[in-house]
Amino acid sequence: MEDFNKTTTKDFILLAFSNFPQFQKLLLVAALVMYSVSVSGNLVIIVLAKAEKALHTPMYFFISVFATLEILFMSVTVPNLVSILITNNNKISFNDCFAQLYSFNAFGITECCLLAVMSFDRDLAINNPLRYGSIMSHAVCITLALIPWIVGFTTGIIPIIFTASLDFCRSHEINHFFCDLAALQSLSCSSPLISNVITSLITVFAGLAPFTFIIGFYIHILRTVLKIKNAEGKRKAFKTCSSHLIVAGIFYGTVIIMYIRPSFNDYDKFVALVYTVLIPVLNPFIYTFRNKDVKEAFKKFIFPKKKPGSF
Repeated sequence: MEDFNKTTTKDFILLAFSNFPQFQKLLLVAALVMYSVSVSGNLVIIVLAKAEKALHTPMYFFISVFATLEILFMSVTVPNLVSILITNNNKISFNDCFAQLYSFNAFGITECCLLAVMSFDRDLAINNPLRYGSIMSHAVCITLALIPWIVGFTTGIIPIIFTASLDFCRSHEINHFFCDLAALQSLSCSSPLISNVITSLITVFAGLAPFTFIIGFYIHILRTVLKIKNAEGKRKAFKTCSSHLIVAGIFYGTVIIMYIRPSFNDYDKFVALVYTVLIPVLNPFIYTFRNKDVKEAFKKFIFPKKKPGSF
C-alpha cells in the first residue's frame, strides 16, 4: 500500500458542490447562463473594438485583449463544472488536472498583469495627455499587451512543476470544482514545504506586485485629478478610468478574500465562483453600460446608417 501512488495516480475526484445537493440544478442553470452571457458579451466588445474606428484607441485595444482573456479564463473551469453537474462524473485524470491547474494559474497571472498595464495606460492618458498619442503607438500597445501573457505562461509553470513532483498517496478527493494549488498540495503525503514556499513567492511576484503598481498608478491619477479646479474636468478624468478601477477592485477584492484565509472550507467554493464565473459576466456590462463610446459604437454597428440612394 505504500506504493499506492507516488507517481502512479491516474485520477483525482473533484468534489465540486456535492455537499450541497439542493443547489445542484440552480448552479447548473446559473453556470450555463453566466458562461453564455460572458462569452457573448466579451465577443461583442472584441468585435466592436475591431470594427469601429472610433474605438481604435489604446484603451479599447487593451479592453479587447482583456475580453479575450476573460473568455479563456472562464473556459478553463466552467465547462468542466457544467459537465460535473450534468453527468455527475467528477473524475479528472492526473494530466488533465495539472493542465487545468496550469491554464488557470497562467490566465490568472496574466489577468493580474494586464490590469496593471491598463492602469498604466489610464495614468499616462491623464497625466500626459499631449504626449499620450505619440507614446502609445501601435507597436508599444502590442508590446505592453504581450508582456502579461509572457509573464503569466512562464511564471505559471513554476509552482506546477514543484506540485506535480509531490507524492499523492492520501485521499484523491479535491474539495473544489477545479484543480487548485492549495487543494492539491494538501493531498500530498510528502512534505509540501518547498512547493508552498514557491507558490507563495509566485503569488507575491505575480499577484501582489501588479496590485501594488495599480494602487500606485491610481494614487498618481488621484493627485492629478484633485489639482483640476473645475468640477466638469474632474468628472471627465474620473470617468476615463472608473470602469477599469471597478473591474480591478472587484477582481482583487474577491481573490484577496479567497486566498488570505488560513483554511479552505466548503463555502469558499462559492467565493471562488465569484471570480471564476460572476466577474467575467459583469465586466462586459461595466465597460459598456458605463461607457458612452461603446454604446454609440454598438448602436452604429447594429443600426448602420444607410448610404444615400440605398433602400
